Amino acid sequence: MSDHDTTLADLRQRVAEFVAARDWEQFHVPKNLSIAIAVEAAELLEHFQWLTNEQAVAAVQDETKRAAVADELADVLIYGPMANAPDVDVSTVVLGKLERNEQRFPAEEWRGSARGVGDARSRTAG
Repeated sequence: MSDHDTTLADLRQRVAEFVAARDWEQFHVPKNLSIAIAVEAAELLEHFQWLTNEQAVAAVQDETKRAAVADELADVLIYGPMANAPDVDVSTVVLGKLERNEQRFPAEEWRGSARGVGDARSRTAG
């Protein structure tokens, strides 16, 4: 299986089957899933803590380190479709968010810029 032949629906179904086989649906409420995403994201960040940008890029060139990072990323992505709990259509919300971000961060104005989100807020607030 790869990104080329696996859909988001396939992944969501596989996660749902995994959870159901363990009777974990009772724990998969929005609060718990939100916390789990934050915890797993922190574990992903831990691999890069205190590294410079160059060191971080170099770290994922190492096969062992890349595998560990990929493992943590998988954990984030598994919890990510928390849509399995509150019945959210992931494609709809992601595409909607991208549309809103296209308005907040016009390419011609933001290309190559890493300004803070506060700059976008002040731009749209007035």
